[in-house]
Amino acid sequence: MEDILARIARCVESGKTDKASPYPPDMRGSEGADELTLQAINEGLGAARILDEALIPAMAIVGDRFSRKEIYVPQMLMAAKAMNSSMKHLKPFFQSGETRRKGKFIIGTVAGDLHDIGKNLVSMMIEGGGWEMIDLGVDVSPEKFLKAIEANPGAFVGLSALLTTTMENMKKTVAVLKEKHPSVKILVGGAPVTMEYCEKIGADFYSPDPQGAVNYLKQFAV
Repeated sequence: MEDILARIARCVESGKTDKASPYPPDMRGSEGADELTLQAINEGLGAARILDEALIPAMAIVGDRFSRKEIYVPQMLMAAKAMNSSMKHLKPFFQSGETRRKGKFIIGTVAGDLHDIGKNLVSMMIEGGGWEMIDLGVDVSPEKFLKAIEANPGAFVGLSALLTTTMENMKKTVAVLKEKHPSVKILVGGAPVTMEYCEKIGADFYSPDPQGAVNYLKQFAV
């Protein structure tokens, strides 16, 4: 049991999606996160244990390595692909209520901004940390964020902006959300965003990398 969890974790860390995946070269032809997760479920391992003992630790390692610039965006995206191949087998257990997530997280790139790589990396890391993701996509209006909050009470919100010209829309979005829902926790990020700007616009948290957001959310996990 312990061995298969370690193998799943290694596949996620290495970006090994399935047996057909040629990446990484040293694992060519071996089973990936997809097959091993299905095998683990068939052997009786619960979805929560696979998430807590394989996926979450693996994604934490990936996030830490990214923060230290030991790996870069392509490797992060490969890890995300491997994690998603594992998560597809776990999601039915979460959706049925048999296994609980840590909470809900709404994420989107603010109005006027069409960039999504940073948002997608954060989304992948937080989902890998055990949270249910509600991804609103790009160019998201404050009203769309509001509707998502009202449909998912207690959810956290992540706002992304990659352009200095769209940072003003991040400020407007925070103001609208805080006016209607003062207690909502809002995380902000993106290349031009800083902690100083986060505090200035009234958001709750800023991190220059995805793992920082994951670490911040740990204190609120249900």
